[in-house]
Amino acid sequence: MTDPTIHDQTQNLVQELRRGVIILAVLSQLHEEQYGYSLMKRLEEQGMQIDQGTLYPLLRRLEDQNLLQSDWRVDTSRPRRYYMLSELGKTVLEEMTTEWSRIKTTVDNLLF
Repeated sequence: MTDPTIHDQTQNLVQELRRGVIILAVLSQLHEEQYGYSLMKRLEEQGMQIDQGTLYPLLRRLEDQNLLQSDWRVDTSRPRRYYMLSELGKTVLEEMTTEWSRIKTTVDNLLF
């Protein structure tokens, strides 16, 4: 039987690890326009769970950093804000992807 405190500690560390890659995950899905809920579902389908309380503030922060651009649409029954990578966001995503590949290779070498 596993000690609950060990399980809790592991869960906390896993959450920390996920927080470190969530920006990369979000940016990677915004080559085409997505509104918040559709983005959340798309990430979930790929195995990356993210709750609304994390996603929406992150989207606003990334837009403030000029990595995303957004556009309100009112042509549906509910107004929705659609997000897409800006030109700067595309460049940053490319650089982050390269760095992620380096980090992944290094960690794989350390672990295996």
